[in-house]
Amino acid sequence: MKLNIANPATGCQKMFDIEDEKKLRTLYDRRLAAEVDGVDLGDEFKGYVFKILGGQDKQGFPMKQGVLTADRVRLMMAKGDQGCRGYGMRKGERYRKSCRGCIISHQIAVLHMIIVKKGDDEIAGLTDNQIPRRLGPKRASKIRKLFALAKEDDVRKYVIRRELAPKAEGKKPGSKAPKIQRLVTPIALQRKRHRLAVKKTRQTKAKTEAAEYQKLLALRQKESREKRQEKISQRRSQRSSRAED
Repeated sequence: MKLNIANPATGCQKMFDIEDEKKLRTLYDRRLAAEVDGVDLGDEFKGYVFKILGGQDKQGFPMKQGVLTADRVRLMMAKGDQGCRGYGMRKGERYRKSCRGCIISHQIAVLHMIIVKKGDDEIAGLTDNQIPRRLGPKRASKIRKLFALAKEDDVRKYVIRRELAPKAEGKKPGSKAPKIQRLVTPIALQRKRHRLAVKKTRQTKAKTEAAEYQKLLALRQKESREKRQEKISQRRSQRSSRAED
């Protein structure tokens, strides 16, 4: 079985091939998201703690979290589900696709793991090297979190720029920077104030028009009542005049 171990702290990952059945038995019957002690996999991993995140069986079918079996099953999957990319699928359409359960067995060919706790010794190619991040964060709050900025600091000065090679000889090299998302600027605050002002004037206008309508409705109802009373009085006078005759 191959173990693809990644180190989120350094950005490195390395594949280890383990053929010792005694070491592999410590992984059998474990589920995804379980933590594994590194000593069980070898002395070079002493002190390390790994977390199982996924894997593929010998035919290449991925393990799926929540499927409590070690066998391969066929499930109805929609576009966007784990194990179903959904190319050419319509909205609401589902396919029956094969996947492996979340329990590790001898059928698994590759396991994907990450380092949760680092041990005392370094692992060559995994913990002794640092790969810089190619792309920095894009959201304003995440940039503040990365550089521990205060609310008053300007986030735009801390955007991680990516250097580009010059397009031709003799030209200056360029650089690219992401557009900061959710950035609060004076223009954004002005637009927010404008939206709230428009909303407030709309509410005031609606209340004023409703009050005017109620006044007009009361006036019309009063006029209709007066007309009705006038007709009733006319009928009564006509009846009384006929009775006198």
